[in-house]
Amino acid sequence: MPRFSIIVPTHGVPGRLADCLASVLGQSFADLEVIAVVDAPGTDADHDVDHSAAIVAEHAERDPRVRRTQSPPAEGLPGARNAGSRAAEGDYLLFLDGDDTLTPGTLAALDARLGRAGEPDLLLFDHERVHWFEGGQGPALTRLWQGAPEGTFTAAGHAALPDPLVPAFSAAYRRSFLTGHGLSFAPGMFTDTVWSVQTTLRAERIAVLDRVCVRHLLRRQGARNRTAGAHHLELLDQFGRAMEGAVELGVAAPVLARLFRRLTHEVLKTASLPRRLPSGRLRRRFFRQATRLYRLHRPEGFRPPAGSLGVQHRLLGAGAYGTFCLLRGLKSRAQKAVSTLRRYRAKLARRLPGADVYAAFLKQPVDENLAVFSAYWGRGYTCNPAAIHAKARELAPHIRCVFLVDEEHADGMPDGVECAVTGSRRYWEVMARAKYTFNNVNFEGRIRKRPGTVHVQTQHGTPLKHMGVDQAAYPAAAAGIGPFGKMLTRTDRWDYNLSANRHSTEVWERAFPSGFEQLEYGYPRNDAYYASTADDVRRIRRALGVAEDRTAVLYAPTHRDYREGFAAQLDLAAFCDALDDTHVVLLRAHHFYEGSPGLEEAVRAGKLIDVTAHRSTEEICLAADALITDYSSIMFDYANLDRPIVVYADDWDVYRESRGVYFDLPAHPPGPVATTLEELVGVFRGGALHGERSRQRRAAFRERFCAFDDGHAAERVVRRVLLGEEPGEILPPMPLHVRVPAPTPARALTH
Repeated sequence: MPRFSIIVPTHGVPGRLADCLASVLGQSFADLEVIAVVDAPGTDADHDVDHSAAIVAEHAERDPRVRRTQSPPAEGLPGARNAGSRAAEGDYLLFLDGDDTLTPGTLAALDARLGRAGEPDLLLFDHERVHWFEGGQGPALTRLWQGAPEGTFTAAGHAALPDPLVPAFSAAYRRSFLTGHGLSFAPGMFTDTVWSVQTTLRAERIAVLDRVCVRHLLRRQGARNRTAGAHHLELLDQFGRAMEGAVELGVAAPVLARLFRRLTHEVLKTASLPRRLPSGRLRRRFFRQATRLYRLHRPEGFRPPAGSLGVQHRLLGAGAYGTFCLLRGLKSRAQKAVSTLRRYRAKLARRLPGADVYAAFLKQPVDENLAVFSAYWGRGYTCNPAAIHAKARELAPHIRCVFLVDEEHADGMPDGVECAVTGSRRYWEVMARAKYTFNNVNFEGRIRKRPGTVHVQTQHGTPLKHMGVDQAAYPAAAAGIGPFGKMLTRTDRWDYNLSANRHSTEVWERAFPSGFEQLEYGYPRNDAYYASTADDVRRIRRALGVAEDRTAVLYAPTHRDYREGFAAQLDLAAFCDALDDTHVVLLRAHHFYEGSPGLEEAVRAGKLIDVTAHRSTEEICLAADALITDYSSIMFDYANLDRPIVVYADDWDVYRESRGVYFDLPAHPPGPVATTLEELVGVFRGGALHGERSRQRRAAFRERFCAFDDGHAAERVVRRVLLGEEPGEILPPMPLHVRVPAPTPARALTH
C-alpha cells in the first residue's frame, strides 16, 4: 500500500498534463501512486480526451506507479475526484488538477510532517496561484498559519477554520478518515466549498504545514466559477449544503457563526460583481435566493460584522436589493463603462481609413452563405485556406467563397476564384458580412467578430519553435508579434483551430490560451501529397524548370529572429559546386524574403533554381527528391511524402536560445543531421541519405508528426464547419501504414 495516492483528473488539459505528471513522478519521495482519471469511453467527449488518455498511457507504460480509472465527462471535476478516491489505495490522498504541479520535495515534506503530527486526519498546506502569463503570485493561505495551534487540533481550536476557500488540492487527507465518514465531492460548481467545510468539521486531528506544495495554474480562459452566467446560482446551493451539514454535526455556536460569516462573504462578493452576474434579472434572482438562504441559516444570536460589510449583511437579510446596488455603485459603474466604451469606439472609427465604409456594412445582416479566405496577409491563393476554399466550392456550392488578396498579388490569382483586394470597398463588405472566415495568420485589428459568425484558424505549420505566449521569454521573437494583449484579442476570435498532429494540439492549447475547438483533421494543403499523381509530379517539375535527368534537392531554411534580412545559413554556392551535374538545388527562402542575392552564378550555371516566389510550397515539395532544411516547419509537411530529409543544424544552440523550441530536433530528427558543409556534402556523396538509419528516423518522425494528414483534411473541415456535421460524423484519419503518398520524381519519370 503506497504512502500517497495523487488523484489527477485529466479532462481538457493535454497541453499541461505531462508537466503535472512529471512533477509527481519526479519527486524524491517515491512511495506513491498516481490515479489518473480519464473520460469514460462511449461518452460525447472531445479530442482532448483522447490526448489526455494517450499521455496517461505513455506515462503508465514507463512507470507502473501510474494507474488509470474512468469517469463520465458529464460528472465533471467532482465525479472525477470521486472516481479517483474509490480507486486509491494509499494512506493519504492528494488531489491535483491536471494542469497544476507539485513543487520539488513536497511529498518528502508531507511525509515528515505527517509523521511528526502522529498521522492526522487532515494536513493543510499552502499553494501558489500561478498566473498563466505573469507567473507566481506567492503563498495563498498565509491566514491559516497565523495563530495556528502547535501539534494537532480541531476546527474549534483554530479561529481561521473552517475556511470554505481552502481548495481540495491544498490538503492531504487520510484515506481511512474519508471512507469512515463516507465523504465525497458534492456535484456541481463550487464543490470545494462543501468539501473543505465537511472535511474540516469532521476531522478530529488537523495539522498544518507552512509550505507551498502546489503551483495552481490560473488559465487565461479563467476558472468557470469566475466567469459570467447563471451557474453562479450553484454557489447558493453549496452554501445551503455546507450550513445544513454543519448543523447536522452539531458544531459549536462560535464555529457555526464563523462558517456562516465566511460563506455569506462569498455570496456578497458574487452579488456585487456584474461581470459574474451580467444581467439585472439574474442579479435580482441571485439576491432573492441569497436572502432566503441567509434568513434560513442565520445562526441564533448571530451579529453581523462592523463597517460596510455589516451593512451589506443587513441589506441581504432584509432583501433590500435596490439599496444594496446603490451602496456598491453597480449601476453607475456599469453606465460609466458603457459610455467610455462608446466614446473610445467613436474616436477610433474617426481615425481609421475605411472605417466609415466598414461601419456601414456592419449594420447589414450577416450573410449566412458567405465565406472569406485569406493566407499570409493577402499574398495570394495558397496554403490551407486555398485548399479549404477549393474543397468548399466542390462540397458546399451554396456557400459563396471570396479570397482576399493584396493588390501586388491580385494578378496571380487563379481563374474562377472570386477575390477582393485588401482595402477595397468589396473587402470591407465581405469582412463585415461573412458568416465564415478562414485565415492562416490573422486579420487586421480593426476587424470585428460579429455574433454568430465563425472563424477558423488554419495555422501554417507544425511548431518546433516557441509560439504565442510561449515566446514571452525570448525578446527577439516576442518583438515580432507585437503586444501580447492584442495577440490574445485576436486568438479569442478563433472558433476552430486546425492541428496536424497531437504535438501541435498540445502546443496550440498552451501557446494560444483561448476557448477554440481543436480540429485534428490534418492540414488541408497537405492533401496534395496523397492526391497527386505521377503526371502531376512530371508537370510540376517541367513548370519549375527541373530537367528529367536531375535529382532535385530542395533547400528551405527558416527565418532567424536574431538576424535581419535573408542570408542562407548554408554556403549554397559551395554546396552546388560540390554536387555533381546530376543534381539541382531548389531554393525556397522563408516567405519574408524573395530573391537569391549572391547566387546568380549558380542560377546561370543551372545548378540552382530560386523557387521562393512560387505560389505553392506543396508543388515544390512534390518536385523535390530530397529536402534540406534547418528548423523550418516544411519538414513536417514534407515527411508525408516519405522522402529523404536532411537537417542542417549548424546554429542549433543559438537558434534554441534565441527563439526557444518544443523538442530537441537533433536528437529526434527525420533523417541525417549535418552541422558543417563538409558533413552535408558527405550525406549526399555517401550512403547516409538512403540508408537504413535514415529510414528508421523518418519512420519515427512520420509516426509522431503525420498522424492526421491522409489526403482528406480539407473535406473534414468543410463538412464540420460549412456543412455543420457533428464531430462523430466526420471520418477519422486513416492509419499511416495504409496511406499511399504521391510517387517520387524518379518513379514518376519511369511510368
